Amino acid sequence: MKILFDQGVPVPLRRFLHPFPVDTATENGWSQLTNGSLIESAERKGYDVLITTDQNLRYQQNLTHRKIAILVLKTTSWPRIKKSVQKVAEELQKVTPAAFLELDFKEKPRVDPAKVSRGDTKTRRKVPDWNGSNLHC
Repeated sequence: MKILFDQGVPVPLRRFLHPFPVDTATENGWSQLTNGSLIESAERKGYDVLITTDQNLRYQQNLTHRKIAILVLKTTSWPRIKKSVQKVAEELQKVTPAAFLELDFKEKPRVDPAKVSRGDTKTRRKVPDWNGSNLHC
């Protein structure tokens, strides 16, 4: 499977996708191409998968007659993606021609118990009001 990274995809991801060959749009001289031209060029060069972070691609392009699979990473944050490289690799194993997949990397929100009000005055936080004085909430 031959993979192309669009701009915005963290390049360090490529070393976690071994043994698949991975190139970038920039390496191919395609950094200035529009999405439609990039997809056409990638298909002509025999790429099987385009990995992008462009979450609007589905709405900007008619993907009906495309052969290339598209995997959208819903973040450009390498630290977030790095925590889930196994997830990316697993999705690539399942990808079929012309597939369109989106991967989300949302972290579960952490709740700081010290900042949660329990209704008693001991756990209430002081929040500055508009005048700079403190209010209890």
